[in-house]
Amino acid sequence: MNEVPELPREIRGVMLSVTGGRVLVPNTTMAEVISYAKPEPVRGAPPWLLGRLTWRGWGLPVLAFSSLAGAAGGGEATENARVAILKALSGHPRLPYFGVLSQGFPRLTLISQAIMKPDEGAGAEALPTGVRERVIVHDEAAWIPDLAAVESLLVEALTVAA
Repeated sequence: MNEVPELPREIRGVMLSVTGGRVLVPNTTMAEVISYAKPEPVRGAPPWLLGRLTWRGWGLPVLAFSSLAGAAGGGEATENARVAILKALSGHPRLPYFGVLSQGFPRLTLISQAIMKPDEGAGAEALPTGVRERVIVHDEAAWIPDLAAVESLLVEALTVAA
């Protein structure tokens, strides 16, 4: 008789502090965290696409998630910022990795059903661009990004700007 393996009760996530909020991504998508350096601008790119950094031979696009989601009213601070480098899941050849501007160092967190709850306080508001769900983790509001949508928006912005 084949036994069905038990699903993990906890998974590892990474909390990225971004302007105006937090973004929770699966630990498996994290490739590296680097200090922020001013990216090379991409001509014709939307304001949320900060530009490209050279990382391990790649022209890594860097985005400001808060700007994409419409939550960075006063702009993006870059002093003491980091860039969280995420593995792209889409398999698009032009986008194996991308960077997300992070205010400070990302934080590893264990996630379980007891710790993560839907953010009922958000009400019936429409989800911001690039956000799949609003949640509360350890009493902190966070966005779970729609990584497929974010990657699609990045590919589209880079194609238009090319």
